[in-house]
Amino acid sequence: MIASVQERVKLRNGVEMPWLGLGLWKVKAEGEAERAIRAAIQTGYRSIDTAKAYRNEEAVGRAIRDCGVSRDELFITTKIWNEDQGYERTLTAFEESRKRLGLDVVDLLLIHWPGKDKFVDTWRAFEKLYAEGLVRAIGVSNFQIHHLRKLAESSEIVPMVNQVEFHPLLTQKELLAYCKENGIQLEAWSPLMQGNLDHAVLQEIAGKYGKTPAQVVLRWDLQHGVVTIPKSVTPSRIAENADIFDFTLTDEDVARIDALNENRRFGPNPDALLF
Repeated sequence: MIASVQERVKLRNGVEMPWLGLGLWKVKAEGEAERAIRAAIQTGYRSIDTAKAYRNEEAVGRAIRDCGVSRDELFITTKIWNEDQGYERTLTAFEESRKRLGLDVVDLLLIHWPGKDKFVDTWRAFEKLYAEGLVRAIGVSNFQIHHLRKLAESSEIVPMVNQVEFHPLLTQKELLAYCKENGIQLEAWSPLMQGNLDHAVLQEIAGKYGKTPAQVVLRWDLQHGVVTIPKSVTPSRIAENADIFDFTLTDEDVARIDALNENRRFGPNPDALLF
């Protein structure tokens, strides 16, 4: 049982990644990211997820330098954006992200979207950065099984993480099983369905445990062995999202939540977002 906000999962290369992190998508207002990160770290979070496309890497850098927690305790993720894919451009974009973050080493670097085929060359750049010790772990985001298989044909290193849209309305069971079989840690973005939590089953289960529907969904993530990074800028909500380590859903309740699946996406379909 995952029983603390401080608990971590060991990735395939031995690096430990927190089960719960703070997502920063759409957090762009002046000072907003710093305030959210400060509240999260005070609550016990140690994982912060950003990306060039979020336009808040510099704010993340400022916040983690001023947070009062040692760098070694923190786990910082960023991503290579679509226009930056390809071998040489990826190396340049990574240096730009690293400068904005003010970090010598990034904990996890992800390919943000697979697109058509540039991700193969992008991954070669990732392998170089990993070999040079500039990133502690490398992974992908929004990759489907066929993308992962194509990558496996031409790469030396299997992605350590695959960050995808994952929630009760989009359970991606086949992808989850494939990742588990191949030692790839699945991570959920938009786990709270962008606030679409008004479902009778979630309300009923939440009442049973004295929790909120959001807390139930985040606990459901963990019980599926999925790292989760809910986004919030509200200190009370950030604390609420971390208050998920004092209860365990029964197998029956997990199955009821699983049954809500509609294969419904709130974000883009990776097979349609081509570039």
